[in-house]
Amino acid sequence: MSAHSSTDPKTAVLWDTHDHGHDVISTRTFGFFLYLLSDGMIFATLFAAYGVLSYSHSYAAGPTPASFVHPWYTFLQTVALFLSVLAYGMGMGGLKRGSKSGLLSGLLAAFVLGVVFLGLDIHDMMDLADHGITIMTSGGTSAFIFLTQTHAAHIFFGLVWIAVMILQVMIQGFTTDTVGRLLSLRMFWHMQAIIWVFVYIFVYLWGYMS
Repeated sequence: MSAHSSTDPKTAVLWDTHDHGHDVISTRTFGFFLYLLSDGMIFATLFAAYGVLSYSHSYAAGPTPASFVHPWYTFLQTVALFLSVLAYGMGMGGLKRGSKSGLLSGLLAAFVLGVVFLGLDIHDMMDLADHGITIMTSGGTSAFIFLTQTHAAHIFFGLVWIAVMILQVMIQGFTTDTVGRLLSLRMFWHMQAIIWVFVYIFVYLWGYMS
């Protein structure tokens, strides 16, 4: 008998037409992951613009980051954001255990620490404005502010999302929708911490040392 058995094209099943179903949560989180990739491209563009405009001639003989960046101040922001991500992760541990109180505690702590981060950022921007440093000062300061405040805008909308999820968990509990949204939010919140690492190193530390 031949090792390769023959197949009758008239009776062969060429396509699987049965609906095997799909995991709603994994499908949604994968779709949101694709969005995060596109969001990363936006930040890549902003980093590229900042890199081009980070030389002294781009500041039009005005103030440079070396004169208005405070690494220790932004280090406090870094600690607040990383603790917020840690708190969110611990809250998700509560989700795995089926503990609503554990999840809500983690979300609340993540929200408060995120507010601390955003409050420090707003105070920093107000201080720059008081010293006459705005997007109109020079191309370099424009790139600096646009990059840092695009990240701050993501933090703001992330805080709104966390607040909404706290309410949904309290009202609806652990439904397919709430669990899927919590997983997507976790990816979003972690990405903000990753982006901030690059902001802190290449914008604040590099700007201060330059």
